Amino acid sequence: MTDDQGDQHPDQRAPEPLEPAEWRPLHRLLAHLDEQIAEVYRRRGITDVRPRFVGPLILLARHRSLTIRELAELSGRTHSALSQTVTALRKQGLVESAPGTDARTRRVTLTARGRELVPLMEAEWHATEEAVRRLDRDIPYPMVRVVADIERALQARSFADRVEDQLPGSLRRPADDDEDA
Repeated sequence: MTDDQGDQHPDQRAPEPLEPAEWRPLHRLLAHLDEQIAEVYRRRGITDVRPRFVGPLILLARHRSLTIRELAELSGRTHSALSQTVTALRKQGLVESAPGTDARTRRVTLTARGRELVPLMEAEWHATEEAVRRLDRDIPYPMVRVVADIERALQARSFADRVEDQLPGSLRRPADDDEDA
């Protein structure tokens, strides 16, 4: 819709970058849930544990010693993400590392403080899983079903392809030759 001078009305303009940010509520929800898990630890006087620490610390308790690469593989996260997590864990005095079998690797182990926290972390992990199951029963469309449905849809057509479809024609990448075959 245009006015008498041919300009678009404000409500007809393309949204500004970063708005409406369809994913923002999901990111806020996940951050809020992590904050609530951290609150469980704070209520017990534990302020040096963040939710992202729990999985790696439990894995280290079970395996005694792991490289960052092994931790990443076991947790399904990237090497870079686990390297940052291990650095934070070391700063909090929850793990220590020593040279591995070659100059490129380091073995990570729990400190006494890290080992002391693992029983609570394992209990919190199980309690969180049960709380999620119960939360799923409180809502009309369970989160686990949403995730499964999204994964199924993305197997049929990747998210990258879906984004490509929404780019203006001038910014779309040329079709690959073998896509036409």
